Amino acid sequence: MSKKPKTGTSSSIRGMLGKPRKRATPIWRRRSVTVVLCLLMVSLAVGGIWWGVASGVGGRLVENVKWQVIALSSRAGFRVSEILVVGRSETRQKDLRRAMRLDRGAPIFAYNLQEARQRVESLPWVRHATIERMLPDTILLTLEERRALAIWQHNGKYTLIDDFGDVIQTSGLERFNDLVVVVGKDAPVKTAALLATLNTQPELRRLVKAAVWVGGRRWNLRLSGNIDVRLPEQNAEAAWTRLAEYERVHKVLERDVQLLDLRIPDRLIVRKIPSKNPNKTGPGQET
Repeated sequence: MSKKPKTGTSSSIRGMLGKPRKRATPIWRRRSVTVVLCLLMVSLAVGGIWWGVASGVGGRLVENVKWQVIALSSRAGFRVSEILVVGRSETRQKDLRRAMRLDRGAPIFAYNLQEARQRVESLPWVRHATIERMLPDTILLTLEERRALAIWQHNGKYTLIDDFGDVIQTSGLERFNDLVVVVGKDAPVKTAALLATLNTQPELRRLVKAAVWVGGRRWNLRLSGNIDVRLPEQNAEAAWTRLAEYERVHKVLERDVQLLDLRIPDRLIVRKIPSKNPNKTGPGQET
């Protein structure tokens, strides 16, 4: 008569068979192995290059050693599987992909970071870029993009400029219609300082639509309602603050004015819109 198996043993075996086995991590993915492989490949490359230079064999052997090391690293799992981008806002993805020239699965050590950085920095919106390898399989791209500051009108053309006065682009400017339009040959390099002055009085700043750099010395402003403001060459910020105070106290911008001249310290010269009634007094007055 055959003996029945022990219940406890049978239950234990079934339980073991029913548990899913943990997925083993490939050996080349382990951090310790990754470090060892990196050190080994660098040692091989340096040794091969030193031997080639010392023996006078030359660049062909050095290049051959380099690509053998890259091939070895690729087989060990050092291939691009992830491309991370940080700081992208205005740069289009398709332009960035074209500049990167990088496909997933490519050997990570074969990728030329310096050449890639130069291509990325040639894109209109990119001021600065850094590209790094995050071993074993990730490329990290960090972008510093330009800041759209104003629209520059020059010789009948409109261009978008950044806070350094450099041109960003010459088309597709419709979505930047809220930016100030600056006019004049040297206006771009002076615009950042102008806007810093205007921003000291936010209520007035919102009324500024355009600015003309006059004679390479000072600014004329065009406010909403076609009101012109002449800023002085010196102490423009003080004059702008003075206009803001006049507006708070006297509501000068609501008085049918055509021009406000701030070039004389402690005085505001106001030119009103010419009256349609010829019997009224002349167009100007001082405050």
